[in-house]
Amino acid sequence: MSLGKKSILLIILILVIDQTLKIWVKTHMAIGDEIHIFGNRGMIHFIENNGMAFGMEMGGKTGKFILSLFRIIAITGIGFFLSSLIRKKANLGLVFAVSAILAGAIGNIIDSAFYGMIFNESYSQPSVLFPSVPYSSFLHGRVVDMFYFPVISTHWPAWSPIKPNESFVFFRPVFNIADSAITCGVISILLFQKKMFSDFS
Repeated sequence: MSLGKKSILLIILILVIDQTLKIWVKTHMAIGDEIHIFGNRGMIHFIENNGMAFGMEMGGKTGKFILSLFRIIAITGIGFFLSSLIRKKANLGLVFAVSAILAGAIGNIIDSAFYGMIFNESYSQPSVLFPSVPYSSFLHGRVVDMFYFPVISTHWPAWSPIKPNESFVFFRPVFNIADSAITCGVISILLFQKKMFSDFS
């Protein structure tokens, strides 16, 4: 199998898993619903966000629109870079890492671009796919997140200079498959950059 086909296969695999899980969560859970997998330390916890990975956001509809456009531009740039890597027969690990980043970026822009048009609200009940009244418009959809692993749940000590006596949770962010693909791709490049770029020609 050629390098390009391997890259495409990985991207498709990530997108299928990401979107299948998101659609299942949207159509079977209301926002705030939880399915505990590892007790209180690992669960499916349905939330939606208007912004970037792990729930970070830009304010208002204008911020949302700008972020969506930025994502599209970033996806285009990553796509050209990946294509260049494949043409130059770069290291397989590097190609896979960039492919994972691209797949994650595409997975989240699908939510932002289309979910507002094909789903209704999920606040009090599971959403309906292709409802008569969708919840938003093109590029104004919300990203579906569901993985929550509060492995450590405690409080800052009273003597702490940082938020004394306030609650502390690790890992607090709720994320999805697309976020995971981006994170794994970036970490792989950072950890193995010498090997990945040594074969680059």
